[in-house]
Amino acid sequence: MLTVIFATRNGMRTIPAVLDAYLRLQVPEGGWKLIVVDNASSDRSWETIISFQDRLPLTCLSEKKPGKNSALNAAVAHIEGDLVVLTDDDVFPKPDWLVRMRSAADDQPEYSIFGGPVLPRWEIPPPDWLIERVPMEPVFTLTPSSLQEGPMDYHFVFGPNMAVRAEVFNEGFRFDPTIGPQGASYAMGSETEFVGRLANRGYAAWHARDAQVEHFIRDFQMTSSWVLRRAIRFGRGLYRMERGERPTDVPVWLGVPRYLIGEMIRQTAVLSKGLMTLRGETIFRARWDLNVLRGQILEAYHSGGEKPDSAS
Repeated sequence: MLTVIFATRNGMRTIPAVLDAYLRLQVPEGGWKLIVVDNASSDRSWETIISFQDRLPLTCLSEKKPGKNSALNAAVAHIEGDLVVLTDDDVFPKPDWLVRMRSAADDQPEYSIFGGPVLPRWEIPPPDWLIERVPMEPVFTLTPSSLQEGPMDYHFVFGPNMAVRAEVFNEGFRFDPTIGPQGASYAMGSETEFVGRLANRGYAAWHARDAQVEHFIRDFQMTSSWVLRRAIRFGRGLYRMERGERPTDVPVWLGVPRYLIGEMIRQTAVLSKGLMTLRGETIFRARWDLNVLRGQILEAYHSGGEKPDSAS
């Protein structure tokens, strides 16, 4: 048996259609159950989730503490079976998704982490500049199309389509509640941080190429302002995940490593040069890189140089 888990907060834009897609899932060998954790929604998400209980093998939970990872941790006590599949409330699975993920886990017993392709489901046709200039992996959590079936670097295991063996949670591993979605401003990378800890303990990752899902990309997410705000959250997550790997004797100013300040000055010069040449691609990429640096500096300043707490 396997257990699918996702959390939602005010997910009415996608929840009804996502759960409707779950009705069409093929049943994997051993069966499955679904746990949906409502994270203090103020819309009708809770009522909508409950309405599917008579049509899906569904357990509905409520977690009032804000934060996606707090909600996921609340589901751990309700896991059944040997495999835990994790996804999001705006992700549409292909009908054979669980069958393919089950097969990968059964065929690769020496692997404990599994990631599958995350494809786009655009709400409106994406503009050309978005396709040409925006890095799809950090912005929309879309996996590279070049990934092949086989062993993979854990950095390419993305939250919308991943699985871990239940023994991982039995060993005491949990998601870090201080990282990941929780309000408008947060450090990205909660799933990467989680599987990174697993990789450091010797757990290996496998890419299940046929276990596919589609990530719903909303119309307002296809604007430069939204993408550039995403860059700040991405930078905050980068700093958190790399902090423990940096030397402790790095010179700092107000808790911020001086090399980050120097890099921001350099990147500002790149942006200025791009503005003078009026090259759109150069300008956007410089703005993205500058906002990633802003996120790193913001995280460094707020953390004061302390290492983040570990969830295991």
